[in-house]
Amino acid sequence: MSRSVMRFVPHTIRHVPEGGATFETFCTTSGCDETSGPQAAQDTAQDWCLRHTGRTGHDLFRRVVTDYARVTRDE
Repeated sequence: MSRSVMRFVPHTIRHVPEGGATFETFCTTSGCDETSGPQAAQDTAQDWCLRHTGRTGHDLFRRVVTDYARVTRDE
């Protein structure tokens, strides 16, 4: 019979700035499928929400931020 030895190895996950981030907002009003589309700047996605609210009166949005992360083994 053989035995396995398992060892905990700590790792850390961190945002990778050079990977950038993407910001996107979605109108959640029933029947409205409009979205800001992926934006490189958070302000651009937020401005889209403000303009959309001004045009339609819709006032609830879902915001999604996508970024890149790297996992490294702690030494």
